[in-house]
Amino acid sequence: MYKFFAYLNRMKYINRWSLMRSTVTENIMEHSQQVAVIAHALAMISNTYFGGNLDANSIAVKAIFHETSEVITGDLPTPIKYFNDEIRTSYKALERYSNERLLGFLPSELSAKYATIINADKDEEYKYVKYADKICAYLKCVDELNMGNSDFTSAKKTLRKEIDDFDSQEVNYFMENFVDAFSLTLDELQS
Repeated sequence: MYKFFAYLNRMKYINRWSLMRSTVTENIMEHSQQVAVIAHALAMISNTYFGGNLDANSIAVKAIFHETSEVITGDLPTPIKYFNDEIRTSYKALERYSNERLLGFLPSELSAKYATIINADKDEEYKYVKYADKICAYLKCVDELNMGNSDFTSAKKTLRKEIDDFDSQEVNYFMENFVDAFSLTLDELQS
């Protein structure tokens, strides 16, 4: 009996933003799907408008699996995860350990294939996953602020600065052409 996919199914129980009062909870399974959609879009934007030659499907798959270690570690809030270099380094080691443990819950032939996806954080494509991850955090702030939750005001400003600092044509295109629509009501989207 292999437990890998049963563990991944538990992603729906790991909530994000644990230090914040959220109007709507968000789990890492939902988050990973949104990151996959936006990472795919960034790759498509790169290929369509900026001469890229990216494998958008590969990037989307890496995004789906980018939070897998958290089924073992839980979601450590960003202010803690990046508090200092020692904690950041230790947490990265914990993520690697957790991913290796998860890969051990697969047959060896599949484990080797999934390792290239789960441990992809150093390849060139993965930067689009990181871009999308930040955009999704920003969009969570937009959603919360739209629902009157001012607890996300500071996080939105901080995330916008981080996104602007990426200096990525694809990210800029997405932010300029798609993000404003996330503030529309259903009636406004349909008109």
